Amino acid sequence: MMKRWLILGLAICLCSLSFGNALAAGPEELHTRNVLLVTIDGLRWQEVFRGAEERLVSKEAGNVKEVPATSAAYLRDNPADARATLMPFVWNVIAKEGQLFGNRDAGSEAKVLNNRHFSYPGYNEILCGFPDERIGSNDKIANQNITVLEWLSRRPSVGGRVAAFCSWDVFPYIINSERSGIPVNAGWAPVEVAEHADELAAFNRVSAELPRMWAGVRYDTITAFGAREYLRLKKPRLLYVSLGEPDDWAHEGRYDLYLDSTKTCDRLIAELWSLVQSLPEYAGKTTLVLTVDHGRGREGDGWKNHSVDIPGSDEIWMAVLGPDTPALGERTGKDYTQSQIAATVAKFFGEDYAGAIPTAGKPLPGVLAPAAK
Repeated sequence: MMKRWLILGLAICLCSLSFGNALAAGPEELHTRNVLLVTIDGLRWQEVFRGAEERLVSKEAGNVKEVPATSAAYLRDNPADARATLMPFVWNVIAKEGQLFGNRDAGSEAKVLNNRHFSYPGYNEILCGFPDERIGSNDKIANQNITVLEWLSRRPSVGGRVAAFCSWDVFPYIINSERSGIPVNAGWAPVEVAEHADELAAFNRVSAELPRMWAGVRYDTITAFGAREYLRLKKPRLLYVSLGEPDDWAHEGRYDLYLDSTKTCDRLIAELWSLVQSLPEYAGKTTLVLTVDHGRGREGDGWKNHSVDIPGSDEIWMAVLGPDTPALGERTGKDYTQSQIAATVAKFFGEDYAGAIPTAGKPLPGVLAPAAK
């Protein structure tokens, strides 16, 4: 009898040790070692999945200055061609090698949970994983909540190697850079790091001398340049890039420039991804998570604005691309929310953000291959 108990005890110990090792090895099963989180402010799902809206390519509805030129650039005979023309990286790379959420024409619905439907509440929901009713404006108020960027920067899996490059100058407050210690280059702040000093000086000089359409939002090309150079030289494990022009051109009522800036955003993301694949620390080891902070109105002049009173403002889209994400293309389903982004980002580092922050949304289902779960 004693011998049987000894054998049983030894078996239990071995099983426990094996199970513990399996848990410890979980993150090692992931190919992902780095995450590139990118947001595009206020880009509607309609343009992402349908391409340019023909009704708005006009002087009357879209304030388009050169209708023939804009029509030739973006209008196509069918939505598949139109959307690939507007966002070639999204449709030629992400749609073929990753996953997309939020095409309501195909029965996929993604939405925000906050009841504000504008930027600061949206970015808090993206970065913290939950809506906060206390955030009721876009004012420069330090966020009381800890973002997933800050949370991950304190984890051994990331080790403080987190940074953010953002076009909107409110992001140092959203990320609470003073408390978190995360470097946030935002608004019209000079870019501080580049591989070539003369290029950096020239870029900052041009940036300082350009006419500024918006006092608090710089042009996305500047933001992306800073992000690429920082990634190349500082090698962050988690880099957040927030692009902003589509939202601002829509607010200006310029549908042609809204389309132009959307295509520029797609190109800038493609260039970031190309750089990632050229660096040994990142190639085949990086996941891209892409989304927006809110939607816009569906009908009439609604496309120009967004709020809880404008139908469609809660409708968003999301995308994931990387070595652990099965190439499923457009996903179906109706329960995807903005609040799932934070836990999804953490999961690619093998971290359980939703378990640590019970109010946060769960990771997006199916974005990690079963073998990596």
